Amino acid sequence: MSNVKFYLTATLLIFIDLFSKGYIEDFFRQGEVINIFPFLSITLAFNSGIAFSLFDFNNFFTDYVLLFVGLIILIFLVRLFYQEHHVPSKVGLILIISGALGNIVDRAMDGVVTDFLLFFVGSTPFFIFNLADAYISCGAVLYFGIELFKYTSNQAHHD
Repeated sequence: MSNVKFYLTATLLIFIDLFSKGYIEDFFRQGEVINIFPFLSITLAFNSGIAFSLFDFNNFFTDYVLLFVGLIILIFLVRLFYQEHHVPSKVGLILIISGALGNIVDRAMDGVVTDFLLFFVGSTPFFIFNLADAYISCGAVLYFGIELFKYTSNQAHHD
């Protein structure tokens, strides 16, 4: 798979993420809940922190420190992407990069990240996230799962 296909895929994923966030912001009120599945609902929330609302202090300093840290991590991931030759690993990395860029662009525009997918079991909410977070999570599982498989396969061959 050529890098151009990865760039196009990343662009499409970022567009879908930003479009979904904008749509939810335009048509939903904060605190409004619309159930989609027995375990998932749409609920508009703004997160000034990181995943699972960690460091959600909603102040200028943390907003832009987190933006800067996100950019540093993104640079590392892009370098890793260019060094990777295994296509499934590159797919995992492009998912992570797309999610990171989606959240970075969202945070850069107004200092917060728009979350809207609330996962719950019964009446207990667990976390609220967005499509970019889903890209990052799926990409990380894929990438690290493949890397673990490659590592254990190499260890088996050396024993």
